[in-house]
Amino acid sequence: MRNHLRNSQARFGLVAISFHWFTALLFLGNIGLGLYMTSLPLGDPNLFPLFQFHKSIGILVFALVLLRLLWRLIDKAPALPQNMPAWEKQAARAAHIGLYAILVAMPLSGWVIVSASPYNIPTLFFGGLQLPHLDIIATSPEKDLWLGRGELTHWLIAWASLAGVFLHGAAALRHHFLLKDDVLRRMLPTKNGTEKDHTC
Repeated sequence: MRNHLRNSQARFGLVAISFHWFTALLFLGNIGLGLYMTSLPLGDPNLFPLFQFHKSIGILVFALVLLRLLWRLIDKAPALPQNMPAWEKQAARAAHIGLYAILVAMPLSGWVIVSASPYNIPTLFFGGLQLPHLDIIATSPEKDLWLGRGELTHWLIAWASLAGVFLHGAAALRHHFLLKDDVLRRMLPTKNGTEKDHTC
């Protein structure tokens, strides 16, 4: 059978697969960029373009996550293996909700930071469109408090996301190598655009 754009009962379609891997690549790469940026001295001439790029990637990730959630409402995900214990299915669903929450909260906390920053640096989406700051924060007499909370939240989410991605990947590898089911395979593009149904 052809690997359709939409999900089948056995596996994810190309749209969901593309959303998954592209978002993961951008998100993890942006965390790495963020860690690198924060290691540079304040006077480094590379800071401004790096921060603008970091913010642009964050905005792109936020948009992709919203589109992915919309697509998930339109296109139902394949069912988990029938032989998976109920507790594990519940844990998998909770983990996915947690990862989505992280993907949404991370750019929002970044938006709080740039809105509360005393430097009032504009956010230019890939050097072009200027995106507004949150006016309620930018004009708040408690900007310093917002800035501190935003930076702490951003930092905590970054490390929580790395832990979440590690556990998510470890669970997928466990299913693939130990349980030998199709949980991982169904999120991988197939050779020659073909799809093979597996029963669990």
